[in-house]
Amino acid sequence: MATERGRYYSDPAGGPDLISVTNVTGSSVHKPALVPWGAGLVADAVIAKPIEIARRARTEPTVLRRELVAIPFGNTERAKELGTRIHHRAHAIVIGSPFPADREVEPYARQLAKWFRLWRIDFDRDVEAVETTVLNRRHGYAGTGDLWVWLPTGPHGRRQLWLIDYKTSALKPATTVYAEQPYQLTAYRYAPVALLADDTEVPAPRPTRTAVLNLRPRSHRLIELPSDRAVFRAFLGALANARHLHATSPADFPSILPPWAPGSPERKAA
Repeated sequence: MATERGRYYSDPAGGPDLISVTNVTGSSVHKPALVPWGAGLVADAVIAKPIEIARRARTEPTVLRRELVAIPFGNTERAKELGTRIHHRAHAIVIGSPFPADREVEPYARQLAKWFRLWRIDFDRDVEAVETTVLNRRHGYAGTGDLWVWLPTGPHGRRQLWLIDYKTSALKPATTVYAEQPYQLTAYRYAPVALLADDTEVPAPRPTRTAVLNLRPRSHRLIELPSDRAVFRAFLGALANARHLHATSPADFPSILPPWAPGSPERKAA
């Protein structure tokens, strides 16, 4: 569920709400690439229409500024919406369900299907879980993993259980990795409870290895990321920070005025 503090999960057992793993990483992990990315979008918009921008800067600067400032936010929302559709299409591929035609999504779906063929994935044999919500009540978080799948990556081709998270982008290279991604995978890895579709609880799958599968319109790349106990401790630090941020607001920090200042309680009392 969405709240003013970001996304939280309701606990089917009736306990306290559980903070979303992506809410934690969004609140607590520094993302230095965001500012240059947003600035680049605005620069591209100005370069594309320099004469119009120059004219509007003179005739309607306030409106123009508001539109330019909104460009990164609009692109972010469109990218999230496309990512959601791609995830739905990926789920449909794995479970064999129909999916409405979507020209924007299909290039990514073809890359995912190509990856499945490359690894000779048999969905009935190799897929352990898909689009599954996992809970860690001890630490108070929850999240939904994309794919738990057995791959022949162990010694002598022995199968190992992988937790894989799909990451989509239209422009970023397929080799792109961000600092918060190991936190996300690690949090899912160390969540002991999984929920079935009817909210029945079962033990969560216990993957040996974790990775992101970067899907691009013309390429894909599986990149293994660390998810050991050291990474989990780092995630718990981000979790504590997110909880602290969500529990406070500017109203919690009253301003201190000298007794003679307008609005001072002492002055009012006098």
